[in-house]
Amino acid sequence: MRVAVAKAVLRAARWKAVGEVPRTGILVGAPHTSNWDFVMMLLVMWRGDVTPRVLIKHELFRGALGPLLHRLGGIPLDREHPGEVVRELVREARSGEPFLLVLAAEGTREKGEYWKSGFWRIARAANLPIALAFIDGPSRTAGFGPTLIPTADVRADMDQVRAFYADKRGVHPERRTEPRLREEERPT
Repeated sequence: MRVAVAKAVLRAARWKAVGEVPRTGILVGAPHTSNWDFVMMLLVMWRGDVTPRVLIKHELFRGALGPLLHRLGGIPLDREHPGEVVRELVREARSGEPFLLVLAAEGTREKGEYWKSGFWRIARAANLPIALAFIDGPSRTAGFGPTLIPTADVRADMDQVRAFYADKRGVHPERRTEPRLREEERPT
């Protein structure tokens, strides 16, 4: 039922979904420029019959929205103190069961200077692939691209990420943050 609803909503909204939904890995959703990105990514994932786990700032879990977000796969994250949640997710990912965690690497819907590096660090710690997902408003396309295995060379990994996202603009292209991590600027 959920698959049919997702396909119908995407069709009615005139959005095209592309690519295969990964079953395991750390899924980077970008560009993150709109409140609708979460809804769109859910629809595209449901179309592939996958319910993701999604890190969401803990403030959104207050009140009536909390139970709904939990039901949709949301995991509250205190961005000031993420350590315990991240450690628990890494333990779960290492269990051998299918594990797909969605992260908005930009960390905000506003234009920023850097992406958050959590997706890369969690993938390396849990020995999981990084799957690249996108939303492109100008083409009304959302979906999934390649996966990559993170290495110790963050610059080389991010060069692959940048190549994929080079033509992806988000719903509000002016808010897009270039894929870049602070870790790339540190001497190796």
